[in-house]
Amino acid sequence: MQFVFVLDKDRKPIDPCHPARARQMLREGRAAVIRRQPFTIILTDRTQAESVVHDHRVKIDPGSKTTGLALVREGDGKVVWAGEITHRGQVIRDALISRRAIRRGRRHRHCRYRPVRFNNRRRKKGWQPPSLESRLSNVQTWVNRLLRCAVVTAISLELAKFDTQSMQNPEISGVEYQQGELAGYEVREYLLEKWGRKCAYCGKTDTPLEVEHIIPRTRGGSNRVSNLTLACRECNTRKGSQTAAEYGHPNIHNAARLPLKDAAAVNAMRWELWSRLVQIGLPVECGTGGRTKYNRVNQGLPKTHWLDAACVGRTGEKVFVPKNLTALGIKSCGHGRRQMCLMDKYGFPRTSAKKTGRMYGFKTGDIVEAKVPKGKYAGVHYGRVVVRASGWFRIGNAEVSHRYCRIVQRADHFEYTRTRKEGGSSTC
Repeated sequence: MQFVFVLDKDRKPIDPCHPARARQMLREGRAAVIRRQPFTIILTDRTQAESVVHDHRVKIDPGSKTTGLALVREGDGKVVWAGEITHRGQVIRDALISRRAIRRGRRHRHCRYRPVRFNNRRRKKGWQPPSLESRLSNVQTWVNRLLRCAVVTAISLELAKFDTQSMQNPEISGVEYQQGELAGYEVREYLLEKWGRKCAYCGKTDTPLEVEHIIPRTRGGSNRVSNLTLACRECNTRKGSQTAAEYGHPNIHNAARLPLKDAAAVNAMRWELWSRLVQIGLPVECGTGGRTKYNRVNQGLPKTHWLDAACVGRTGEKVFVPKNLTALGIKSCGHGRRQMCLMDKYGFPRTSAKKTGRMYGFKTGDIVEAKVPKGKYAGVHYGRVVVRASGWFRIGNAEVSHRYCRIVQRADHFEYTRTRKEGGSSTC
């Protein structure tokens, strides 16, 4: 269940309503559907001045692979909308590496008739690598959409996943920080992210995990994060005062020293994201991952990206999650290929120049509904379409003629699914 966004007859946002209320207004002819994702209706008989309007806050939990979003009503902390954006940053990075290999191969074979260019291009201020820019653009796009769909007066952002300084130097913020309510939450959240929320020794998940010393304190081990891992109660007890190598896991020592790639990606883009949100002109509240987890655990909420977003910052200390509220799954699909033709393994063209992306009035990525009267794929098909010049389109696993298709929403380069409210993860 998701609350429905509502616009007045002047296209100004008012409070989101329950889906049952939205269905009633649609049946009575008082409203019309203006957008399917996120589901938005427009009223024909009311203005913003004639409605009771509450302020809302957009809350963001940025991640390397998935970013959580939540729209929370100010005052009572009620979550009225939630979403999870799946990024394609790693896909972009792999594509750039492949392109670089092909270009270098052509240069070495003397097939590219221009000199190599590296340092003769100026980058604008705030430039980010394409893989990071994709993540930033996705979050920025959806924040702007929520601003158009609801009355938003503030933004909350998890600016830092971990307080790395306090982990490396426990005295950096004073005794009050170390003995306060958040003591240990930064380190635990870092270890959960680094070790995949599972026991480092047996791989067990969905079980309480304990912070464990790779080299025990009795053997000269320290409390630095490079000497910490996660273990279930059974493995921690059996290991005792042995080192990880003596316990039969020498690979743990090397894995503990590896950098956290996903955390590095988030840390690299966090300040640029904060800068872009500040330019919107709304107050921006910042928090850390440790505080987010502290708020979520205190309220007994499961581990999901959108619930993490709802618990960001001081305003996340008390939130109300309606029963059966689900998050909208948002997967970034890109804008298609920029290259004019595909290459073979030697870097030479193997296809003709690409043609127009629109076929019979449809474009790949459009959300369509197809009612097929007979044949192998008879029935109603709904979803994202892949167009072909032959006129036979693909919707999911079905092959459907363009004659049976009806556009529900034009392509916006995202794919949508529904996610479950329940989220399972190990607790620490």
